[in-house]
Amino acid sequence: MSARPSAIALTPLLLFLAIFFGAGLYYTAQGDAMGFYQLHAPVAILPALALGLWIAHRRGARAMDTLLHGMGDANIILMCLIFLLAGAFATVTKQIGAVDAVVALGVGALPPALILPGLFLVAGFLSLAVGTSMGTIAAVTPIALGVSDAAGIDRALVVGAVIGGATFGDNLSVISDTAIAAARTQGCSVREKFRENVKIALPAALLTLVVLGVVGDASPVTASEGASPWLVLPYLLVLVLAVMGLDVLVVLSIGLVVAGLFGFFLGDQDYSLSVFTNDVYAGFESVVEITLLALFIGGLGALIKASGGLNWLAAQISRIARGNTGRRTGEWSVAALAAVTDVFTANNTVAILISGSVARDIAERHDVPPARAASLLDIFVCSVQSLLPYGAQILLAASLAGLSPLALIGKAHYCWLLVAVTILFMLWPSRRRVAQVAAR
Repeated sequence: MSARPSAIALTPLLLFLAIFFGAGLYYTAQGDAMGFYQLHAPVAILPALALGLWIAHRRGARAMDTLLHGMGDANIILMCLIFLLAGAFATVTKQIGAVDAVVALGVGALPPALILPGLFLVAGFLSLAVGTSMGTIAAVTPIALGVSDAAGIDRALVVGAVIGGATFGDNLSVISDTAIAAARTQGCSVREKFRENVKIALPAALLTLVVLGVVGDASPVTASEGASPWLVLPYLLVLVLAVMGLDVLVVLSIGLVVAGLFGFFLGDQDYSLSVFTNDVYAGFESVVEITLLALFIGGLGALIKASGGLNWLAAQISRIARGNTGRRTGEWSVAALAAVTDVFTANNTVAILISGSVARDIAERHDVPPARAASLLDIFVCSVQSLLPYGAQILLAASLAGLSPLALIGKAHYCWLLVAVTILFMLWPSRRRVAQVAAR
């Protein structure tokens, strides 16, 4: 049974954002350079969860069951496991000296201006091949951080390049779950959606390469002496297994075990089984905050949906679209629906599944081709998802880099450029529209 639309159901997420950002801005205004670290997000979301439970109960939903079901959703649990294994892999590879090995193997030969574009391309290729931004961020970020430290590049810039590359591949990949969901809900093939999508994504990627070549103020990389080149193999193994299509959990697990073995045989002589297990647990501890927040966000999203918040959003956008005519109105409505739904679900695939039927109805009413509608859906959920400070992509990258999620939002250049280029394409008159105007 579908929940009756309700704007009130959206207030819990707004409360969380107001508390989290409000506290960060307050402490920053007080002169605290780490203002956004003073109130941790998993604590800031607790009042929002309480409000969400109350609203869901008042609207006749089984509030606590809904919360627990949302927290225990398979996608949420998978996300948490990726967080834990990625944190462990990053910690272990750093401790055994694999980062130094990457630098020693040739990153230092790259001109400083090509380091950021190179990382963007690596992340983009991997994400395009495996169809997941999360797995790409987990695999490439540890390498990028080593390069950042060696080259003296701002960590946020380096991680932002990885997030951008991961978003580029995830948006375009024909095996991405978002691409498949967008194509199915709009009634076109994934290949048709790809052909429409690449016209927008490729120019945005080329602009990103130019921007990254300009903003990266790096020093020549100096390789550490004594780093065994064999220690780079755990990274290469993870990349190869990911490209082969293995599940990301399997890839990270194999990479973690292999990294431990290489550390034992080729790393520091004191690297023992006990040290390895302690490093694994230290990696788990490094991502506890984002793991908790992912669980809570899953529960909050389920409460908002059960209380009718998402139905209200869809109804409002659909009503606005019906009151206007023209293909451009339909495209803007589909884009707005995708972006707003992702803001309130913090999950790009779920956002597409929720908004897909409404988007298809809007597209059909306004003569938007199915491939175009699918492309817009996928572009806006992927770009917005990669810019949400409470979204999985930003949280994982920020945790691995030891940065505030807010520090990464402005550095994910590709995501911003993808939105800008898409808006330009939507504003640009189509041949058909020009012909209609000329005929008049």
